[in-house]
Amino acid sequence: QVQLVESGGGLVQAGGSLRLSCAASGRTFSMYVMGWFRQAPGKEREFVARITWSGGTTYYANSVKGRFTISRDNAKNTVYLQMNSLKPEDTAVYYCAVALRSINEYNHWGQGTQVTVSS
Repeated sequence: QVQLVESGGGLVQAGGSLRLSCAASGRTFSMYVMGWFRQAPGKEREFVARITWSGGTTYYANSVKGRFTISRDNAKNTVYLQMNSLKPEDTAVYYCAVALRSINEYNHWGQGTQVTVSS
């Protein structure tokens, strides 16, 4: 089991920045990929970004490419999402998740953190 705890959400004006953190505990040696997802009210959950735990390879959704940066600190078992140039449409609950074997299956999820961008 891997436990995930997100933090860093809040209210920010359009154009501002926030940094989300996701701390992992438990069987962290088994982590393959960590990702960020988000879900806005009335919408389905969508992929935001991911990073491989060992090599640090990153991948982003087109909607956030160039504005968001995912990174990780292996020593702290923590993944970050730096969000710049935020837009009202980025408003959502942001979740981190870990995949143990495949990017197509995320096995453990955090509780989510709210990000609200005002116009």
